[in-house]
Parts: sequence; C-alpha cells; structure tokens
Amino acid sequence: MDISVIVPLFNEEESLPELFAWIERVMQANGFSYEVIFVNDGSTDHSWQVIEELSKKSDAVKGIKFRRNYGKSPALFCGFKEAQGDVVITMDADLQDSPDEIPGLYQMIKEEGYDLVSGYKQKRYDPLTKTIPTKLFNATARKISGVHNLHDFNCGLKAYRKDVVKNIEVYGEMHRYIPYLAKNAGFDKIGEKVVHHQARKYGKSKFGLNRFFNGYLDLLTLWFLSNFGKKPMHVFGFLGSIVFLLSFVALLILGINKLVELSNGIYGNLVTDSAWFYIFLTSMLIGTQLFLAGFIGDLVSRSNPSRNDYQIEEKIRCEK
Repeated sequence: MDISVIVPLFNEEESLPELFAWIERVMQANGFSYEVIFVNDGSTDHSWQVIEELSKKSDAVKGIKFRRNYGKSPALFCGFKEAQGDVVITMDADLQDSPDEIPGLYQMIKEEGYDLVSGYKQKRYDPLTKTIPTKLFNATARKISGVHNLHDFNCGLKAYRKDVVKNIEVYGEMHRYIPYLAKNAGFDKIGEKVVHHQARKYGKSKFGLNRFFNGYLDLLTLWFLSNFGKKPMHVFGFLGSIVFLLSFVALLILGINKLVELSNGIYGNLVTDSAWFYIFLTSMLIGTQLFLAGFIGDLVSRSNPSRNDYQIEEKIRCEK
C-alpha cells in the first residue's frame, strides 16, 4: 500500500464527507493505493455515524472510536499502530489542511529520501492571538530540540516514512514534538514543505490558549527525557552529590575553625549556636534526597505498562 492517511477528529461531522471526497479524488488522480484511518476522539456529535456511512461506500475507510476524549496524541498513536502504507500522512479533519499537498509530501519521502516532512503554513488564516504565541513557541522548540529547519512544529499536515511511526511513542500531548521524537529515535532527515492553509469552514477550533502553556511544559519534559530519561541518576545523583559534598566540606571547615579557637583558648558560642550549622546540615539532607531520587528514578524510568492503554469502543476494518 502506498499511503495511509490518518485523520484524528473531535466533533467534525460536517467536514468529514467533504474531506474524504477530496482525499479520494487526489488518490485516484495519482493512482495511489491508500487507506484513510479516521480516529474519533470521543466526539459527542454524529461523527462516528458519518464514518460508518463512508466505510459502507469505500473499502479504503477505516475507523477507530474512543470511548471518551483522550486528545490528539493518543489518537495519532492508535492511528500509527494501524497504518499499513509505506508513507503515512497525518492531517486535521477541519479542512484547513489541503489533501492536494499529499502527492508532493509523498514524493519528498519516497524520492528525496526524507524520514519526515512537516508542513509549513507560511500564510495563515488564524487570529493574532494564535499566530504570535505560535511563533514564540516554535522559536523555543527549534532552540531546545536542535531541529533548526522547521518553522511550524505543530502543523497537523505531516508525512512520515512508515518506519518512523512504528518506532516513536506519541503520548500525553507530545504530538507537537513529533519531529523531536523522530530525531531522538534516529530519524534525523527531517524536511519542510510550504503548504496551503485554508480558513476553517465548519465549527470552531477545539484548542484554547492553555495549549501554549502546556506546550512549554511538555517541551521541557521531552528535553529532560531525551537527555536524562534513561539515566535520571546522571542529573539527580550528580546534583545531590555536589550539594552533599559542598555542605559536608562547609561543616568540616566550621568544625575545624571551632577547634582552632578552642586550642587558642578562645571560648565563645557553641557550633550549634551558628545558623550556618543548620543551613549546611539541611543542605546535606537535601543532597542525600536528590541522590536517592535519582536512584529511584533509575529503577522506575519509563516502566509504566499502561501509558498507552486507551479504551477503544469500536473499530472499522482495523486489527482487533
């Protein structure tokens, strides 16, 4: 199979028939063998009924229905798991991503050898309250991730070599950083394609401003995991050892200084009367706790067996 198109969605019943018809026209015009996997992320409208109707008209339609709303990352994770195409395309269901971009994205993966190609909506039809924070967010993401050639990390329109989606773990809200995840997994040939961005035709955006704050927190988490996730002892143990040693040396100096005073016949306050004694002692305890945190973190690092356990109510033509 040439292409798998994965479409995560939440309450997009109006746009789904038009989106699928558009994808179908593009695929048939280019002679691609394909599948379209709609992942219904707990919609409360008639989105799943629309997907069922589409599946009756075309064998290319597959569907996954979550029992409740989990978010875009879990939807992509499950879609990636089911994808069979040599090239995997992701796009949003709101018709703001153009299926006409699919042939160009496919060519960059198959002929130009990219592992991942991210869309870049150079001209956007979003309000300033969304575009300005997006620019700041992307600038930070480029700096921290080291993927310097991408202007829009969070663009929903992306293309992947099949090996990429089968070897990365998208969880929580990490869909914003899939290029970073791919890079950390060893897929570092990452490209960008300027794509057409359309104004929303139906409904309204499902994302609020809080996603930008969450995005920064997720970026810091991913940075930590990519650098220290497999060896948390390297950061906590190191910090704990430094704090403990410095505090121990300081206490030792305080004690030696008191012994020198006593040997010279100077009888003043007790060592325990000094506030520094308790500061250094507390610092030693903090250093010990940091060291133990690193040790425990090493034991439990990335060991949660239910991280990607999502309750799927129903599937269409997907592996049971």
